[in-house]
This record gives sequence, structure tokens and C-alpha cells, in this order.
Amino acid sequence: MRPQDVAILLKICAIEDQTWQLSGLAASLRISLSEVSESLSRSQQAGLIDFAKKRVIRQNLFDFLSHGLRYVFPQQPGPWVRGVPTAHSHPSMKSIFPSEMDFVWPDSKANIIGLQIDPLYSKRVEAVKEYEKFYQLLAFTDVLRVGKIREIKYAL
Repeated sequence: MRPQDVAILLKICAIEDQTWQLSGLAASLRISLSEVSESLSRSQQAGLIDFAKKRVIRQNLFDFLSHGLRYVFPQQPGPWVRGVPTAHSHPSMKSIFPSEMDFVWPDSKANIIGLQIDPLYSKRVEAVKEYEKFYQLLAFTDVLRVGKIREIKYAL
């Protein structure tokens, strides 16, 4: 598994029951068509997507996210940077878990200063600006990587 595999599966979950094409998925994620195809093959081998590579096996993905993500793709907050809020700093969690310290994905055009969290894949800032549900899923995934027990339970 590669970090972008998780992002691709979360994007498929975010679009829910809508039909999608490989080319549309690749374009919305700003990942090449071949990378998305290879990712879906890895996810199929791992049992996270069905044989046709169209439907995420949500229980298996949930199990992986809740029990394995922080070990496979660990993250320690980095230096202070300008960026897009993630983890407990995401707007949907900020009111529930107020903190003086923000976590952000680096983005020089953003106006929030916080500790850097390396994203699961590099094009996430552009992709999340278009689809709020996908942004929330990626931010909650970062909670699983860097959060405390109470935040993780909420994210799950």
C-alpha cells in the first residue's frame, strides 16, 4: 500500500453511490490515470475494494484505518508553516476540540499558521478545495495518524 491508495479509496467513498470513471477519478485527484489504476489493483489485492474495482469494501477499509493507518503511515507534526487546516484543526472538529495549536497541510496561499502534517498524497490541497466531504475524510484520517484517543474516537 502507498499513502495515495488511502486517499483514492476515501475519494470513492466520498462520492458514495455515484458512478465514476477512472479518468474522472484521476482528474479530480490530480493523479495520473496509471497511478490510480495501479492503486486500485493494490487495494483489490489487500481486500479493500471489490474484484471489479468499483466498490470499496467499507468494513475492511474502516478496520485498516482504525487499526493500521497510524503504524503504516505514521506522522509527527513538523515545523510551523502556512497551510490548510487538517486533523483536529478541520472546521468540523475545531469547535469540538478547541486547541491553541493548529495542524496544517502546507499551502503558501492559505492564511492559517500551524504545525505541518505531511499529507497522504501531494496534490490534496487542490483536490479538497473542490469537494468538502473528501476534505473532511482526509482531515479525519489525519486525526487517526496524530490525534489523541478522544479525537480518534470522534473521527472514527
